[in-house]
Amino acid sequence: MRILLFGKNGQLGWELQRTLAPLGAITALDFEDLDLGDPALLRRWIQDVRPEVVVNAAAYTNVDAAESEPDKAFAINAAAPQIMAQETRAMNAALIHYSTDYVFDGTKGAPYVEDDVPHPVNVYGESKLAGEQAVQAMGSSFLIFRTAWLYSMRGDNFVTKVLSWARKHEVLHIVDDQIANPTWARTLAQLTAHILIRGTDYVAEHRGLYHLAGDGYASRYDWAQEILKLDPKPEEHMAEEVRRASTSDIPTPAKRPRFSALDCGLCTQIFGVTAPAWAHELKLALMDSA
Repeated sequence: MRILLFGKNGQLGWELQRTLAPLGAITALDFEDLDLGDPALLRRWIQDVRPEVVVNAAAYTNVDAAESEPDKAFAINAAAPQIMAQETRAMNAALIHYSTDYVFDGTKGAPYVEDDVPHPVNVYGESKLAGEQAVQAMGSSFLIFRTAWLYSMRGDNFVTKVLSWARKHEVLHIVDDQIANPTWARTLAQLTAHILIRGTDYVAEHRGLYHLAGDGYASRYDWAQEILKLDPKPEEHMAEEVRRASTSDIPTPAKRPRFSALDCGLCTQIFGVTAPAWAHELKLALMDSA
């Protein structure tokens, strides 16, 4: 299986390079190799590699910066996936694409299922929704996996930020009114490989959009408490207290959905895969980094 992976240096892409390696030859690219905002160059890469599967783990993910850079966010999160879908359809290849819980407004009050109507509340969510719709409109062989609150022990994410804050501040203020599924990038990569190993015909047969995230959900406050409890190096903490805060206490350029947890039951039903409980994933991730 020839695989073309975009976003090799991101949290998810870094893990995908390793979990997909047993499936075949991987050509892995990142922003230093290819400007996803250059449609002609993107098409040329796909046409030259002629992959059987394109895996798109690249995205514009700076939620706040997207408010002032909408053109860049849409170029990477919407226009680029559309081109990938066009090219994979033309060569009868499969496309794996990742989206986000931020396509929802967080007002449902219960975990979202795939049939719930999206209503993003920020530019990032709008651009990711546009990417979903572009891929679906091509009618190619595709799987879109919506995930939530992705983290790894590499790069800039909520887990690494909390660990850093705990070493610099005596009191942490963490919002308790934003709720979703913490998801370890390694688990998402492993589940992707587990599905993709069944072949491109299997992808075509089950093409569609699915929710795939850590099992269960938590507030950012509860997540932070668990991060600090499971930190393998607690002796390094300066933090003596974690205080609850509300979203309104910590204003940001982009609005966030309050309750954007995802119901992943359909993915379990169709593919027979389920992510472990989010706290179990977190424990493994922190142990792995020790």
